Amino acid sequence: MNDTSPLPPRNPGIPDRPSWRDAVSATRRFWERQRLAYNLALTGLCLGWVVLTWPHFRPVFTRSLFLPAFAYMLFLAVLGNICYCAAYPVDIALQWFATPEFLRRGRAILWWAGLLVALALAWYWIGDEIY
Repeated sequence: MNDTSPLPPRNPGIPDRPSWRDAVSATRRFWERQRLAYNLALTGLCLGWVVLTWPHFRPVFTRSLFLPAFAYMLFLAVLGNICYCAAYPVDIALQWFATPEFLRRGRAILWWAGLLVALALAWYWIGDEIY
């Protein structure tokens, strides 16, 4: 058997690396599907704080204070979504260096860890800085 290929034989245990475009596309496809659940969890936590501690937050819901408070909450929501994008480079690296099974598990672990950290930060921020 005369093989004139200039490339060395491929190791069957190591998956092929996706192209940069394919890796970014797969990353965006996975993480954008999960963003709604992430935002709903953070929104639920914040609404829970407001409902359970209503007497404390009631003065904010006046005409003069509502717009600045809403702008502040909108800023924090945007900041939370920017932090959500921190998973993108990690996911791209996983696609290049991990097996498909490890990628699937790694994405799930990364999503849950990120959600728990975001919830802990939101809980701390509301409880210590706002409340």
